[in-house]
Amino acid sequence: MKTIGLIGGMSWESSAVYYDILNKKVKERLGGFSSCKCLMYSVDFAEIERLQHAGDWEELNRLMADAATRLYKGGAEIIVLCTNTMHLCSEAITQSVPIPFLHIAAAAAEAVQAKGLQKVGLLGTKFTMEKDFYKQVLKDKYGIETIIPTVAEREQVHRIIYEELVLGKIEDASRATYKKIINNLHQAGAEGIVLGCTEIPLLITQADVNIPIFDTTTIHAEQAVAWAIR
Repeated sequence: MKTIGLIGGMSWESSAVYYDILNKKVKERLGGFSSCKCLMYSVDFAEIERLQHAGDWEELNRLMADAATRLYKGGAEIIVLCTNTMHLCSEAITQSVPIPFLHIAAAAAEAVQAKGLQKVGLLGTKFTMEKDFYKQVLKDKYGIETIIPTVAEREQVHRIIYEELVLGKIEDASRATYKKIINNLHQAGAEGIVLGCTEIPLLITQADVNIPIFDTTTIHAEQAVAWAIR
């Protein structure tokens, strides 16, 4: 089994879910006392959040590259970034270490493709929904079209992530808001919904909606295990 290097803490709530999934999946695949060989470098999300909203992606690139380097020096053989938004820093990470980087959008796209879908709705932070770094992977590498919520809906999705989910708050009213937005995306032509924020699956599960959803936290973690024990 190869060693997985995890860049976590964005937020720690979803990073804990990664750790849980990794170990459960390894045990499922290998049985017995098996558990995942992994390292996690967890950042201070207060600093990350401040830099995100200040638009200082140069410093965020530096921090992500530093985290990847620390994991590589610690023995990691692949890098898994436990957040969707910070994949804006993917290039900085891949340039900083000579080991593979498992991109979360590519993992999600392969799951969408396996379902035979060609058009999906994307929920996430405003950075993820509005910038091209995520949608471009789905379109250019997998031919998957992406649609996003309206401006007002994007504000709601973003606010709930930063004011509730990253703080571990799960509110029924927010679940209802997300379900309504998902339904609107479905009516706009989405065949499935990519939960493009690792905290959203804390609020929304497949049982909540009638359209296929793609939990990027689970998809990403399970693909990392498949790579590590292949």
